[in-house]
Amino acid sequence: MTKRVALYLRVSTDTQTVENQRRELYAVAERLGWNIVAVLADEGISGAKGRDKRPGYDTLMKMVARREIDLIACWSVDRLGRSLQHLVSFLAEINAKGIDLYLHTQGLDTSTPAGRAMFSMLSVFSEFERAILRERIMAGLARSKAQGKRSGRPPLDPDKAEKIRRSLARGTSINATARKLRVGVATVHRIKVQMAEAA
Repeated sequence: MTKRVALYLRVSTDTQTVENQRRELYAVAERLGWNIVAVLADEGISGAKGRDKRPGYDTLMKMVARREIDLIACWSVDRLGRSLQHLVSFLAEINAKGIDLYLHTQGLDTSTPAGRAMFSMLSVFSEFERAILRERIMAGLARSKAQGKRSGRPPLDPDKAEKIRRSLARGTSINATARKLRVGVATVHRIKVQMAEAA
């Protein structure tokens, strides 16, 4: 069966072009007999941006959700995203839908046994990265506690808390109060709950 393939292309700046990526991937598609059903590009958009800021990537993920493709072909892993964490969650998402990934410069093709093994190794490294990060955070908190530093947010200034109460008592909404007094919506909501409990 001919594979339905979506090409995903991305460049970070307006001065770059996706043409080289397109040309290389078209050559691979021709050699392997793929049927290209979509070419999605995000031009002048950083890979660190979220899905909502990358229309091409967003369309790609909608195609994944609807199982409209069998394989995603991309020039390089960094075209998809900037972090290992992002790549692993992306791979898990497409894997759950039975969609494979081809990364040209890394020579990764998850439709092959070697590609699947590489995917498994990436998952292990990602878990390792998360564990190290967790350890660093815990060590930092322990160090702060040993030095007598308080963790968490600083307490709310009593004057500001009183202004929030007065604003809410006048019937001003939580959002409007938060905007006007430049505090978080959650802080205003917490004070409103406290007022209701005290009433």
